[in-house]
Amino acid sequence: MNLDGLTMYVSHTANQGVVGADTFLRFIQKESRVAARYSGGSIKNGCLVGEIEGEVLTFRYAQVEASGEIHGGSSVCEIVTLDDGRTRIIEHFTWRTRTGFGDNIFDEAEAG
Repeated sequence: MNLDGLTMYVSHTANQGVVGADTFLRFIQKESRVAARYSGGSIKNGCLVGEIEGEVLTFRYAQVEASGEIHGGSSVCEIVTLDDGRTRIIEHFTWRTRTGFGDNIFDEAEAG
């Protein structure tokens, strides 16, 4: 599984989540190391860094929110390939700076 160069959007947000449909993530990958920058909606700027092993992505994230607050946490994600060939990431996150956890879904944006 290679996420390098993918742009993804948030197609589902958990009740405890802050990212939304206007949040876009841009991934880079070198071997098993993965990083992404994300922004949009209620996120001014965010980054994640982690590792991929097979179809499992594990990372820590930090973000500056529109309110000016800085928050972060950790995630374990499942990576699946949709019927149309696009990549989907199912994120299981846990906040480290606030109370809560949940599941978000990131879908690969269609080229164009």
